[in-house]
Amino acid sequence: MAKKKNNRRAPAKRNRRNSTSSAQKKSSGKSSSRGAPEKGRRPTSTTTAKRRTANKRGKTDDGKQRLQRVMAAAGIASRRECEIIIQEGRVEVDGNVVVELGHRVDPEKQEIYVDAERIRIEPLQYFALNKPPGIVSTNVDPAGRPRVIDLIRTQSRVYNVGRLDKSSEGLILVTNDGTLAHRLTHPRFGIEKKYHVQVDGRPTPAQLKQLREGIYIAEGKVRASNIRYLKRAKSGSWLEIILDEGRNREIRRMLAAVGHKVRVLKRVSIGPLKLGELPLGAHRPLTKQEIKRLQTATANPVRKKRKSAPRKNAKATSAESSSSTSNRTKSSTQRNPKTKSSRGSRTDSTSTRKSSKRKSSLRDATSTRKTTAKRKTTTKRKTKTKRKPRR
Repeated sequence: MAKKKNNRRAPAKRNRRNSTSSAQKKSSGKSSSRGAPEKGRRPTSTTTAKRRTANKRGKTDDGKQRLQRVMAAAGIASRRECEIIIQEGRVEVDGNVVVELGHRVDPEKQEIYVDAERIRIEPLQYFALNKPPGIVSTNVDPAGRPRVIDLIRTQSRVYNVGRLDKSSEGLILVTNDGTLAHRLTHPRFGIEKKYHVQVDGRPTPAQLKQLREGIYIAEGKVRASNIRYLKRAKSGSWLEIILDEGRNREIRRMLAAVGHKVRVLKRVSIGPLKLGELPLGAHRPLTKQEIKRLQTATANPVRKKRKSAPRKNAKATSAESSSSTSNRTKSSTQRNPKTKSSRGSRTDSTSTRKSSKRKSSLRDATSTRKTTAKRKTTTKRKTKTKRKPRR
């Protein structure tokens, strides 16, 4: 007797890795955590985010900064001019000439020389100034007019944060802290500046609403985050306007677009920093508490919320959709009363298309036949009419 062949297949071999991993899970009795990173991926943490932000600002975790930034903070020149000085080979770091712009240094540990003179980093200084009208808020003025930094009594290099036009007055911050100055002026951080403005006449509530919603100027659409009526004046009224971003003569241009000329413009506060009773043209150093408040106010950028349309209930939306579909079916039946459903209307449209195609093809065939017949007749006539020979 011949033995019957066994048709059963042998069981597939298990993968050793899968078997070992399952055995380890059973032995441990604990499942792997959901948030654990995979072997190939790099774990993200708060330290990496801090490193990215530090690199954007020009600093690293080890305290190193870009060379041109250290030179600008020391008061040698602006950053662009410092870059030119570095490329010319006039800078030495620990006895070695540096020509690369991306070179990073630690000013507390390393020795930096520019034209054989050592750089000394000055301590950070912060001043609040009540700017009088007639003074320019710029660091370099070729006309030689009086500047804001000329009113500050200090030997270190400082600069004003933000600007006020020549005819305006009020609070302005003067410092040598570049990071704080950048955060206070950049609209991404949303630092609000409060102004008291005297205008001709009294703006109506509709005009104030228009200023809140926004007005178009040459640079684009601008608006006041808040505006309110304060009191009456002899030849007009006083308003309180709050802005979270500043452009050149923004308040004057906004009010001129509405039809009210600005008489007096005075800045009262910059974020948590207030002018107070500081006399006109005087300045004072900031306290430690005021510096901390400014730093906390500019710690994180502000994300503006988008205005979204109000959501409707599910029942209301379903009712609206059903009513819209019923209206569509009614309109289709009114247009085509013979058709009872959408399928019928589709079949009618296809049949009309086919008939139109047949008619066009018949026309083309008849036209080709006529043209061929004309050609034959013309050739016959030419053959019959022969020229007579000349005598």
